[in-house]
Amino acid sequence: MKLVRFGAIGAEKPGMVDNNGTIRDLSAHVPDFSGAHLAPEALAKLRDIDPATLPKVPEGTRLGPPVADTHNFIAIGLNYADHAKETGQELPSEPILFNKATTSICGPYDDVIYPKNSRNMDWECEIAFVIGARASYVDAKDWAKYIAGYTICNDVSERKFQVKRNGQWVKGKSAETFGPIGPWLVTPDELTDPHNLAMSLDVNGERKQTGSTATMIFKIPELLAYVTEFMVLVPGDIITTGTPPGVGSAKKPPEYLKVGDVMELSIDRLGTQKQKVVAISG
Repeated sequence: MKLVRFGAIGAEKPGMVDNNGTIRDLSAHVPDFSGAHLAPEALAKLRDIDPATLPKVPEGTRLGPPVADTHNFIAIGLNYADHAKETGQELPSEPILFNKATTSICGPYDDVIYPKNSRNMDWECEIAFVIGARASYVDAKDWAKYIAGYTICNDVSERKFQVKRNGQWVKGKSAETFGPIGPWLVTPDELTDPHNLAMSLDVNGERKQTGSTATMIFKIPELLAYVTEFMVLVPGDIITTGTPPGVGSAKKPPEYLKVGDVMELSIDRLGTQKQKVVAISG
């Protein structure tokens, strides 16, 4: 299934995408995609519903992030061998973890805000996975039991805040709208192998990132086991797994986003995102 949340910010409703690409309203069957409603048994019930029996959502309706009530938004740094190479850094011996504030989460087509004092705003196309069951000390071989689905994340970053302002990366990763998620949550029955998907990101129509999830250093089973060694994850939590080469900060000379730029991200079988960079108000 491809699951979505649609509607105005803060008032999204759950839906699914039918075989013709039409969004259907699921709100009569599930209140939202959060908590227990992301569990395998809950998703199995939705799978039995004939989309043709559901109301159509009007074309052009805003899509929000496809999951709600995320408690932990965890990201993995330098997790693609070709990206690590372009930055001139050694491959990590263990996954590099950092947080993105959950207040950075926004919809896949929402505007991305250029923060105050920003100078080095960058892009990162990533595959993310969403937790569907409480996860603590997960054995990597059992990873599939804990995954509600997969989606695209743009790990928008402010490199000056991240690298030059001292402390942890979270400062450069957490501004409002720095976490576009979506357009869909693709459930595991539809995507059994997330480790061989083509990825791309364009800025103003020019290709900047080209890669594949096949070059991940630490695969999703390893990442889930590793993260849950240090914390408990709950349904709705998001782990975004790193980016392929082509980030602006690694180019020579570096390239950074500016107000008016448009980013477009695609991952095979996970859809496409598109965001415009806008000035902060006030």
